[in-house]
Amino acid sequence: MKKTAITLFFLLQAACLFSQIPRPEYPRPQFERTDWINLNGEWTYTFDFGASGLERGYAGSKGFDGKIIVPFAPESKLSGVGHTDFIGRIWYQRTIDIPADWSGRNVMLNFGAVYYTSEVYVDGRFVGRHFGGSTSFSYDITAFVKPGGSHSLVVFATSDLRSGKQTAGKQSLQYASHSCDYTRTTGIWQTVWMEAVAPEALARVQMTTDIDQQQLIVAPQFFRESPNTLRVTLRDGGKVVGTRQVRASNSSVVVIPVKKARLWSPEDPFLYDLTYEVVAPDGQVLDAVKSYVGMRKVHIEGNKIYLNNEPYYQRLVLDQGFYPDGIWTAPSDDALRRDIELGLAAGFNGARLHQKVFEERYYYWADRLGYITWGESPSWGMDANDVETARNFLSEWAECVVRDRNHPSLLTWTPMNEEWWPDNTQFPRFASDVYDLTGRLDPTRPVNTVSGGAVVRTDIWAVHNYEQNPAKLKEKIFSDGTFFHPRLRTTRDQTRNIGFNEVKATANYAWPQYDGSCPYLVDEFGGIKWVKDQEKQATDSQTESWGYGQAPARRVLHAARRPGRRAALALRTGVGLLLHPAHGRGTGTERHLLLRPFGQVRHGPDQGHFQQTPGTSRPITRRTAARPNEAHPEIPFRIFGVRFLSGSSSSARGRASCTNAPGNRRRR
Repeated sequence: MKKTAITLFFLLQAACLFSQIPRPEYPRPQFERTDWINLNGEWTYTFDFGASGLERGYAGSKGFDGKIIVPFAPESKLSGVGHTDFIGRIWYQRTIDIPADWSGRNVMLNFGAVYYTSEVYVDGRFVGRHFGGSTSFSYDITAFVKPGGSHSLVVFATSDLRSGKQTAGKQSLQYASHSCDYTRTTGIWQTVWMEAVAPEALARVQMTTDIDQQQLIVAPQFFRESPNTLRVTLRDGGKVVGTRQVRASNSSVVVIPVKKARLWSPEDPFLYDLTYEVVAPDGQVLDAVKSYVGMRKVHIEGNKIYLNNEPYYQRLVLDQGFYPDGIWTAPSDDALRRDIELGLAAGFNGARLHQKVFEERYYYWADRLGYITWGESPSWGMDANDVETARNFLSEWAECVVRDRNHPSLLTWTPMNEEWWPDNTQFPRFASDVYDLTGRLDPTRPVNTVSGGAVVRTDIWAVHNYEQNPAKLKEKIFSDGTFFHPRLRTTRDQTRNIGFNEVKATANYAWPQYDGSCPYLVDEFGGIKWVKDQEKQATDSQTESWGYGQAPARRVLHAARRPGRRAALALRTGVGLLLHPAHGRGTGTERHLLLRPFGQVRHGPDQGHFQQTPGTSRPITRRTAARPNEAHPEIPFRIFGVRFLSGSSSSARGRASCTNAPGNRRRR
């Protein structure tokens, strides 16, 4: 009895300790190992506004004066800091303890994401440098640490948001948030963790789900090639569907037949379990990785996008992934899941993940719950006409595609959004490189190179139009045999996408025009203005809000309040707003669905969270959806959808882009 009580005591102590770690779940659920240590929690930190930290020996620090909770950015409430002015440089420090039983294995230090550039030091020794604020990266720190020892880990992060050299997304380039630009994110904003791996361990895989030939194809990559064997096992629950063994070589390919496969779709998000094992000649398992796969196919054929060889209509919302307390970082794994559940409950089957690279656990829940995603970079804020910027973007975007290309829920790549004022030399080359790079890293998905902007080469011609009258919208999209094209702007009317060089957008370059050879999609439409005081509707005031078109008529609001009518109303009439999952108010773990006008999220310069304009929106839950609060009327939401289609076929491999621009060529 005494022994049992002691055991329970230590288990409870361990549980309490674990529960204190923010975001304790394994951050890479499609490539999971068991022997790992979460490094989230309290770190020390200091700002370095004078850029003198390296001179002052910060790289070898044993601790700074400030305390910060990782993985939350210093601008956020959850970090415990809440500094919302520009942060050019920040230093982090914590002690890491290396388990003694990790001897003989490599110690990998992993970062979910650090915005924007980062340098890593162990005991003052430089480990590595990473460029790109949205993607994951790792370092082998075996040579810097000793099993059973303690070491000082220092991370130095820098950001120059206003330089135009880096992606920003919806981070405000001004001191305060404005219109649809919000509080910034700097430094560590996703989970940091260590894990022990064999020197010959599996580094990554690329999966191809070939439903036409009824097979799963796995291309492995190892940290080090060896005479070992890679064993891949596919399971349907507890039943083994197939297993194959190949030499542990980067040139090996694993092909597992999957007869009568159960296909993944939003209606049936079935996932097969996968295990990868690196096996020594004597039978010892040197490395074991848990994974999963959804058998599905997405392609373009004729004038439609197909899922599993059937035309598929996507009812998507635009999710910008901001949280009131964590900004870019979800406060919990449950919050990520809740976002998706609320989108599904509202009648949507997916989301365009807008101007942010979402963390892997979001894709995990999208895979599990059956939620379509479009992957996008935070391209706003970058000077797309600058050569250095292009180099930064291509590196970061390549990492994004490689990290997320195995997720079945991800159906389309959208590298950039609304590049409206490109030059005529650098940008066409840059956009073409983005298109080619994406297709070569992942030939299984369509590439929407620039959503709603200047088209150079693309698989999907996507436009944005916020006309709210359905008849006028139809006329604007297609009139007199001509499809709508975005206007290439010749002036800088916003602080984002800077870099216009005063050359007319049409000079010396034949910008492509839509010729009917690919799908034509309206992937942003609707939108509505909301003002603080409804009595000011007639004045068309935007002093306290912004949005599109006129303020809503009360009869529209009344119709929107009727249970089960919100999605139908928007789909039939074209009246709509942006749907922001999980950006509302709540208590405890309860997350709400907040319906608000596009860009209607505001917060003050001294606040790292959202500040609602009174009377603009209200949280909606399943309990409250049928009982609207008259003081805060519900708002019909904007649909992000695929409405207007035209075009010809495109195969998964060797397809040509739909544009016929100078220098356009087929992808090999």
